[in-house]
Amino acid sequence: MRGLGGREGTSAKMKRRRAMRRGRGALILALCLLGCFTASAGAVILRLPDGPLSYLPAHAGKALSAKSSKVPVTYHGGPVMSSNSNYTIYWSPAGPSAYPAGYETGVNRYLEDLAHDSGGLQNTDSVLVQYSNANYNSQFAGTLSDTDPYPANGCAAAAICLTDQQLRAEISSFVEAHKLPTDLQHEYFLLTPAGVESCLQANEKSCSDGTTHPGFCAYHGFVPVGKGVIVYANIPYLAGLACNPGEQLPNGNPSDAAIAGGLAHEHSESVTDPELNAWYDSKGQEVADKCRTGKAKTEFGEPLGKAPDGADYNQVINGDLYWFQQEWSNELAGCSQRVAELPVLTKLAPKKGPLPGGTTVTITGTGFAAGAVVDFGEAQATGVVVNSTKTITAVSPAHSAGTVDVTVTTGSGTSAITKKDHYKYK
Repeated sequence: MRGLGGREGTSAKMKRRRAMRRGRGALILALCLLGCFTASAGAVILRLPDGPLSYLPAHAGKALSAKSSKVPVTYHGGPVMSSNSNYTIYWSPAGPSAYPAGYETGVNRYLEDLAHDSGGLQNTDSVLVQYSNANYNSQFAGTLSDTDPYPANGCAAAAICLTDQQLRAEISSFVEAHKLPTDLQHEYFLLTPAGVESCLQANEKSCSDGTTHPGFCAYHGFVPVGKGVIVYANIPYLAGLACNPGEQLPNGNPSDAAIAGGLAHEHSESVTDPELNAWYDSKGQEVADKCRTGKAKTEFGEPLGKAPDGADYNQVINGDLYWFQQEWSNELAGCSQRVAELPVLTKLAPKKGPLPGGTTVTITGTGFAAGAVVDFGEAQATGVVVNSTKTITAVSPAHSAGTVDVTVTTGSGTSAITKKDHYKYK
């Protein structure tokens, strides 16, 4: 864990422009309070007195119309995160015991998995690289436990109810006390336990999904600090709530709800719009907002398969299974799970062989590429020959008796597990 009288110059220009942007935020606040809380397919950028933020609505609006689905996100001159090192901060005076078993490790593993596949083409982060210098260069910087007591309630929509102003103050204090980085290469995900809710403001126009005024699942924003900035996201506890449509939990852990219901969304939008002045469309929707449709096909795309617990998954990251939103792609004029095509296995011939292996198996499908790796269960095949994008031959390895899944892995990722990939050893 890390603890850690002449022409105006470029830095002066940037400061002046930032000051102008923040000043404009106050001018449009009244308009925003009237219009920013209306239902839509996604969030809009909110200009609050303490600073701008963008939230993921708890209840998605209508699916994107044919017209609005063609509206691209455009560049508004602000910075993007060319790399992102991510911290998780679990804020609970009771410490880790306030979270369900496996919750912290599940969330942390997701960020570790993103880092492992960094630079690849196999998950939604690969969609983001088309926006300026928002590279898929992700690292997990560490996890921190914040045991500071909660302040007195700033809102009344839940037993423990904190405003964004209070959350910003805590994050700022915590980062300063631990001498953590304050720049556009680091982000802080603040995760609170069940029963700890938040509202954007004390007037409770929009609050987290576990309150009497449910409005958002999560949100991201930033706090100017001296010459730097704290990029942060608020991730309330989401298991069992509307923020995870269909309650898909491919890891059988409530951490899946945190990832699908907010963290993956806010991560992607922070990368492409950390100070809320970079990439968004004419309605203020960012790259993940545009895919928040509430319709499985448009929001999540086609599932890659079923997890062992029966839940759908649409992402395989470092071999782990996940289910979360697609991201908007200007290049495709639509939502996408990844840049490249994943390999798909549709047929094996033969479908069975002896325990010592040595059987030449022809694999039929799509998306095959040079350098592909073929696995029979946990054992790697030998003699792999990629004949074309649609056929591979491989020699079965030795294995114990039983039926295994045959998978093909390329630079784009690993084929989904289906009934068509079954190979029987006998």
